[in-house]
Amino acid sequence: MPGLVRGIARTAVIAGTATAVSGRVARRQAGRYTEQDAQLAADRSAAYQRDMGYNQAPPQQYAPQQPQYAPAPPAPAAPAAAVDPMFAELQQLADLHTSGVLTDDEFSAAKAKVLGT
Repeated sequence: MPGLVRGIARTAVIAGTATAVSGRVARRQAGRYTEQDAQLAADRSAAYQRDMGYNQAPPQQYAPQQPQYAPAPPAPAAPAAAVDPMFAELQQLADLHTSGVLTDDEFSAAKAKVLGT
């Protein structure tokens, strides 16, 4: 009888160990598959949204159209004969002074010459 009890005890220990190991393996695999499933679901969701056009600007054909206006015609230029030649020369000197071609002293001298002072 001691041999029989010993055999039963040994079988129980082996069966218990096998059950514990298989349970642990099953839990570990379930955790791995859960992580893989979550990653797969996220990838599929992103691909679906990309394919369906979510997170993209709406097509231009649906954007409200801004009215198109022709550019305003340029202002008519003053007739050349009506412009005072002295004024035109002073304007040219002022432009040269503004652009830095003429210094303050040169501009004052040229202006005095045009004005006759």
